[in-house]
Amino acid sequence: MSLRPDKEWWTAQEIADARLPELPCTQQGVDRHIAKNGWRHRTGFARQREGRGGGWEYHWQNFPLSAQKQLLLHAKGPEAPEPRMTRDDAWAEYDALPQKAKDKALAQLRIIQEVEAMELTHGKHFAVHQVAKARGVGARTIWTWFERIEGVAPADRLPYLAPRHRAAPRRRRKADCDPDFFDFLKSDYLRLSHPHFASCYRRAVTLARQKGWQILTEKTALRRLNSTVSEQTQILMREGVEALKRRYPAQTRDKTALHALEAVNADFHKFDVFVRWPAEGGQPSFVGRPQMVAFQDIFSGRILAWRVDQTPNSTAVLLAAGDMIEDWGIPGHVLLDNGREFAAKVVTGGAATRYRFKVKEDDVPGLFTALGCEIHWATPYSGQSKPIERAFRDMCDAIAKDPRFDGAWTGNRPDAKPEDYGSRAVDLEDFLRVLAEGIEEHNTRQGRRSEVAYGRSFADVFDESYATAPIRKATEAQRRLWLLGAEGLRLNTRNGEIAFQNNRYWADWMQDFAGEKVVARFDPSALWDGLHVYSHDGSYLGHAPVWERSGFFDMGDARITARARRAWHKAEKEAAAAHRRYTAAELGRMLDEASPVDTPKPEAKVVRMVKPKAAKAASAAPAPATPATVTAIPIRPAAEPEEAPRQRFRRALDLERAIESGGAVTPDQRRWLDGYRLSAEYRAEQMLWRDFGDTIFG
Repeated sequence: MSLRPDKEWWTAQEIADARLPELPCTQQGVDRHIAKNGWRHRTGFARQREGRGGGWEYHWQNFPLSAQKQLLLHAKGPEAPEPRMTRDDAWAEYDALPQKAKDKALAQLRIIQEVEAMELTHGKHFAVHQVAKARGVGARTIWTWFERIEGVAPADRLPYLAPRHRAAPRRRRKADCDPDFFDFLKSDYLRLSHPHFASCYRRAVTLARQKGWQILTEKTALRRLNSTVSEQTQILMREGVEALKRRYPAQTRDKTALHALEAVNADFHKFDVFVRWPAEGGQPSFVGRPQMVAFQDIFSGRILAWRVDQTPNSTAVLLAAGDMIEDWGIPGHVLLDNGREFAAKVVTGGAATRYRFKVKEDDVPGLFTALGCEIHWATPYSGQSKPIERAFRDMCDAIAKDPRFDGAWTGNRPDAKPEDYGSRAVDLEDFLRVLAEGIEEHNTRQGRRSEVAYGRSFADVFDESYATAPIRKATEAQRRLWLLGAEGLRLNTRNGEIAFQNNRYWADWMQDFAGEKVVARFDPSALWDGLHVYSHDGSYLGHAPVWERSGFFDMGDARITARARRAWHKAEKEAAAAHRRYTAAELGRMLDEASPVDTPKPEAKVVRMVKPKAAKAASAAPAPATPATVTAIPIRPAAEPEEAPRQRFRRALDLERAIESGGAVTPDQRRWLDGYRLSAEYRAEQMLWRDFGDTIFG
């Protein structure tokens, strides 16, 4: 805040009495000076005086420079002013307000604009009173609004008019419970055996009665656990690592930058159809499910070549690859499954990352290696890494369930077998004929909705790009390689991402609002700049960057995605370790120690007389045989109790202090301490020690 004089607004008489430099010393002289210099016509520097007598007041900045300096010379230092927010902070705070508060600020801005429009002809003082009367607000209130925006650019007034006080949410008193009770409940509930919360709560209550712990009601305990342990941590501790991985958005690869035959991918598919192979070479006929290897163009999705065999093998891969190269040309990139049939030396021998079989320096280059294709390996157990898996899913319905295969369909799961299971087997010749028709229909089907098809077929997309793409054709020598055989939106309920305009947007904070309806604001000409996400009531939630589509073989983006996934996964594991105070063995031991004591059986107060007939039958019953000897069963001595995590951490603290003070520490103790410091248990106990110190560690 800049230095100001003690008095800012002056009447003509007060100016004359002050005897300031370069100003007259009489009221008449001051009035002539004011009229000559037009003070009264300067907007914001003259106003009508309120109160009895009326008249005009003039701002001190109208005075000559020497008079202003004299006023500032005798001015007191500025009091501690209320700091004004910066322009960016004001807009950020305004963005976080609910829509109701924003509408209120907008109404105030419109009133101020009306006053300024009327001020040009009637003066500010008169305009304020007239607008206040018309709008039903106090004139003093309008003057307060003008004070808020003093020195603020007209374009930035709105956030400074917004109310700064927001009613704090009503806080309920938090129910108290014993920390040991809640730690036991969390440790019991957050286990991979996935116990029901009600069962864990009953066990915790049983132990609490023995220990004298203060407990919570079941619903309160469940709410407390859900607010303390994040949903991702609960999934990791109750469902495992793979379930947690599914919560992380998958990487989307962009194939629009490719062209026909620039990249292909291949895999085997096992059809759910019983097929009868004819007897050949003295071998009897064979009935089984056929295996098809297929090569697909990644850009268009077209199936380029395929072969069928009884089992996955490198020969079928070579033949199918030969058909593709013969008919279409040599691809630049080849994405292969990591199975042994693709990693065989005749197919990919000499590839740098072929982690199969024994690598020798004199290995003969495989087919794709010799053709100069760049080989890529799909992630194991990750079907989404190979686009051809989507085509196989279509074939499971369009081909495997063809009416001509009725009775030979096996079902897609062991528990989904049809009633006519095994009643028929299709001849191999008929199967190949129907398969060829199905693949041709798959390639030429119109209405495809991929990012490059736009309603066309895979074949049309491939043919259009193939006509202008630089294609390498195989030479006669290369052909022998395979013949020799050598807007109102809803966040995703699983991870909170937004799918919008063929793009996906995600940030880590969006997981907390998964499944909620939101409003997205964006620039239509720059969708890749991300979305600004607001809640349904107008509050700003945050920025959602685009989950960019990387180049299909862009290993840099793939490594970045993998690194981010690992960091996210590691953070959730550390959070999980901090929540589990007791192990499953410790939970069981605590329950055993708190087993209820035997209570005396109640004594019968009423005895019924035995009838003679029943007594006679009872006396006639043979007595149970008494064994001659009783062999004593040796009881194993109880195992020594396992050292508790708190005791191990206490021992580690003692060793660290001994090392710091120069005490005697054996090499075994040092090795144990170094290994223990790397454990998650040490980090969790260290966090508790930092918070509570010796109050819980003794």
